[in-house]
Amino acid sequence: MVTRNGERQHFVLLSGYFDVMLTLRRTCVALGSAGLLLIVAACSSGSAQGATGVAVATTVVAGSTTSSVITTTTSTTTSTTTPTTTSTTTLVPTTSTTLPEVTPLMAPLVAVGRNDGLETARIQERLLELGFWLQLVDGDFGNTTKQAVMAFQKYVGLDPTAKVDQATADALTLATTRAIGQSTDSGTLVEIDKDKQVMFIMNSGKLLWAINISTGSGQYYLETNQKDLVTWETGRSLTPSGRFKINREKSDGWWDGDLGQIYRPKYFNGGIAIHGSMSIPKYPASHGCVRVSTQAMDMIWASGLLPKKTPVWVYGNDIEAEGEPPVVPTTTTTLPVDPSLTTTIAPA
Repeated sequence: MVTRNGERQHFVLLSGYFDVMLTLRRTCVALGSAGLLLIVAACSSGSAQGATGVAVATTVVAGSTTSSVITTTTSTTTSTTTPTTTSTTTLVPTTSTTLPEVTPLMAPLVAVGRNDGLETARIQERLLELGFWLQLVDGDFGNTTKQAVMAFQKYVGLDPTAKVDQATADALTLATTRAIGQSTDSGTLVEIDKDKQVMFIMNSGKLLWAINISTGSGQYYLETNQKDLVTWETGRSLTPSGRFKINREKSDGWWDGDLGQIYRPKYFNGGIAIHGSMSIPKYPASHGCVRVSTQAMDMIWASGLLPKKTPVWVYGNDIEAEGEPPVVPTTTTTLPVDPSLTTTIAPA
């Protein structure tokens, strides 16, 4: 198991890598725009009389580049009496270049299925750029890559097979924006979208990460308590909608819950928690908790993204229950008969 310090270092390095890549891409576009404007300004100055000064101002603000070119032309008129000097300032229209939130790909992505290789590494990089968390860009189509592919497929409305078919490859290639939730609240907030079955970790209206989840199945259940085998647990598997806050947590490893084991849980509504699991299918399947992969749960703890008091917003529809609520079995106890204890009744 990776240590907590190792997890935190990996998370910081991964985030820094994509920050640098995005900055480099934006810088290239900004420099290209500024260079084009310099050429235009230079051509304009060649046809003017007198000295010409060119000033270029480039500003990059929140993903957009704005360049302004100001050309100043000075001309002198001479007469027999008094020399007159006039100055004319010509403003070249400001050109604003808005950079795409996601960089267009030079070559389309390939439908790799679940195969490993260089094309899978390109897909991993694209998923991270779109905001879908996975552990590492290494060309290995491992568990977190499957989870990220499934989350992307759920988000765009494709069949969540966790395989990169042609439709998925095309959707990844043509994407122009990062995934986004609904919240515009300031600070960090977790959205649990029960319709999409995706969790969005948001910060002031912008996505940090989108993660594949499985919430309550909506069905009735009747099971023995895993910590007390003579006790029955019954109810309906729901993840209630509403606004909550993370109020307790268990940081280390697996914990025994009443209905099974859960990994490093963060509770936000009674016994309902966001926790790691070995099974996150493409449909709602839990008793009510929000399941994520164990690797995603490790990332959440290592990054410190979701401390106590972090708001949790659960929304969406619940699946209709099938059948009737189960009835808790009646427990009867039969005592053994002691043959030495007999009663003889005399005839009347």
